[in-house]
Amino acid sequence: MRITGISTHVVGTPWRNLTYVQVHTDEGITGVGETRMLGHTDALIGYLREAEANHILGSDPFSVEDLVRRMKYGDYGRAGEIVMSGIAVVEMACWDIKGKALGVPVWQLLGGKVTDRVKAYANGWYTTERTPEAYHKAAQGVIARGYRALKIDPFGTGHFELDHEQSLYAVSLIEAVRDAIGPDAELMLEMHGRFSPATAVRLARDLAPFNPAWLEEPCPPENLKALEKVAAKVDVPVATGERIHDRIEFRELFESQAVDIIQPDVGHIGGIWETRKLAATAESHYVLVAPHNVGGPVLTAASLQVGFTTPNFKILEHFNDFADAEIKKVVKGAPEVVDGYFQLSDAPGLGVELDTDAAAEFPQQQARFDLWAEGWEQRRPKDTK
Repeated sequence: MRITGISTHVVGTPWRNLTYVQVHTDEGITGVGETRMLGHTDALIGYLREAEANHILGSDPFSVEDLVRRMKYGDYGRAGEIVMSGIAVVEMACWDIKGKALGVPVWQLLGGKVTDRVKAYANGWYTTERTPEAYHKAAQGVIARGYRALKIDPFGTGHFELDHEQSLYAVSLIEAVRDAIGPDAELMLEMHGRFSPATAVRLARDLAPFNPAWLEEPCPPENLKALEKVAAKVDVPVATGERIHDRIEFRELFESQAVDIIQPDVGHIGGIWETRKLAATAESHYVLVAPHNVGGPVLTAASLQVGFTTPNFKILEHFNDFADAEIKKVVKGAPEVVDGYFQLSDAPGLGVELDTDAAAEFPQQQARFDLWAEGWEQRRPKDTK
């Protein structure tokens, strides 16, 4: 079997463009992959156009390791977010092809299942007015849908510091959410790399009474010493890693002992097998895995293949029941959350199929997601020209 070409399809919303890539073969089997780029969608498509000619055409889709190696190192450049995302979408599609050709789900090809279900946590659910009352009602809606975990960034446009008034307001938002979801549901606290170590530590202590499940990206990701400083002074598990795009770059993070939960994005770190390799390294450091997942149903399905086969897999992020829920229709067989969990699927490959006609109903947009703009959490940017 050989790859005969690829085709790209961009599904657009005001705050995210989802790039779907179909990989076609000479035996008529097509696989699909997906990623979500922030402001780099056209760059990704341009890279894939060159990679198709240089590396992909004529390749054996069963030889995933070889194709990934050639795409990563064959251009003699240091692979960053765009290249690793391009590798990821093609790699996912190759696993999809392999599973379909053999009549088995991808998780079966990764060593088999270790669980029949993967816990989900909701994100994108607080696109309301930024008040305790609105967040309380929205959080109740998450629980009503069966979720037992959710994530929130309550810090507005905070950057390095957060003044006393805004700090108290953030606490009031979290107090309302905890009241709405009860004591047993997990509440993930997102900081989006906003703060200095001192501010992150202070806010973590202010919010400790509400029992956050983790503290995510308390500081910008470039400085591990800053993260170490936070980890040494808080009792909450620290999570990070969504903006690291090469599993090798996690080495220093593991060595620092500053992280309890890593959050690789399957769509940015080179795909399913790269993530599974990283998870094995994390296991040797007693670190849990909770992938970042701001994608649609295909990226969710790909992340679940890792989840079903990984002993130290904690939970998977899910936007698609809340933000842009209508985009689920672009994929047949989209994974669904039932009673707070994704259930194991025996469907061949990734278990999903891209509906290109439905995808065409959501043309690419000038999507923006600006965490420093007022009202960012509503995911409806005012200027999308």
